[in-house]
Amino acid sequence: MDANDLISLPGVLALECRPDELPARIVLERDAAETLAAHMAEDLQRLLPGVAESRLALAGGLFDAAQLLRPQFPAFSTLEELAARLPRSQGGVIAFGARDGRMPAQSLAPDPVLAGSPMLYLPWTLLADPAAGHALGEAMEVELIGRGEAGERTADFLIRALDVPLEHVRYLSRHDLLALTCVQYEHAGLAPLWSVLEPALLTPDKSESTLSARGLPLRYEAGAIHTAHPLHWLRQTQHESPEEAAQTLAGLVFELRQYAAVLQAHHLALRFEHDGDAEPTRIVEHLAESDASLPPPTLHAHTAPGLGIIALSIAQAEGNHVHPLAHALIIGGRIQEHAQALARRYGRDAQMAEPKRIRVDARGRFVLTSETTLH
Repeated sequence: MDANDLISLPGVLALECRPDELPARIVLERDAAETLAAHMAEDLQRLLPGVAESRLALAGGLFDAAQLLRPQFPAFSTLEELAARLPRSQGGVIAFGARDGRMPAQSLAPDPVLAGSPMLYLPWTLLADPAAGHALGEAMEVELIGRGEAGERTADFLIRALDVPLEHVRYLSRHDLLALTCVQYEHAGLAPLWSVLEPALLTPDKSESTLSARGLPLRYEAGAIHTAHPLHWLRQTQHESPEEAAQTLAGLVFELRQYAAVLQAHHLALRFEHDGDAEPTRIVEHLAESDASLPPPTLHAHTAPGLGIIALSIAQAEGNHVHPLAHALIIGGRIQEHAQALARRYGRDAQMAEPKRIRVDARGRFVLTSETTLH
């Protein structure tokens, strides 16, 4: 049968490390990957009847779940593609490891930015004839989650190869990995985000909508997660006091920072629906152009407890009256770079005022005063 007629049944070998003892390297060299794949093949023959008729392909990299769960599942897709290219004469077990620390394809290289999790995953897939593959896939969903503990030879080899103790080593299907990630996100308070992230992975041609824990609308559509401009949303929400409005805004920034970090790891964009401009780390609301007849603009930094600077404003003073030119919510990145971008946008050198705790009125509008120390 032609390799193009085979179906792919993806899974992972899940490694639970001790939080204080993580592997120093995140890829296995070719020889080590081949040895591991041979041990895994023995395990899978024990766990999955009929697996011997399929072909096992392993990528010798230790991945964070977020990198494996990206649109179109690039790590699994590349693994399947590379394995399907090789003739059957090369055997039923194939391993793609590193050579001098470099994996054979970029999508098979773990992202070092995501390193540090005690849960690590080695992706693998079974390539099988469709006639037998459907039953094999059903067996994976039933057997692996229930009794998928790796064999002693597999676990011992990994402990020696990685030079770290391992709490657990077990097999999961990719669906199991999705379910496990869902539970982890729920425990982290990210259930609303998962409800739009999962469709982006499994049904990318459909749309899905929900509300964040703080009430922001979230919608998956056309490869991105969309939400409202938080300042616009804030002004349409009733608040009993300016203090409550300020707390609400700080909570929105905290939530969006979490969402932006998670979505970046999954290679999904977070987009804001508004008339200004936005980047992954900054949302700007433009209000007016600078007035050449007034003094140079001043940058105001707004802080919130536990979050540091959550917003910047650029404004010009006219006596005791302050004319705001723009507000920017800071979702990530370096404050100095955001301040410089605002100053460049308004074409004047801007002094930075001493950071102050954020103040908004009950309608959610920033409160700026000219009585501030410049530095």
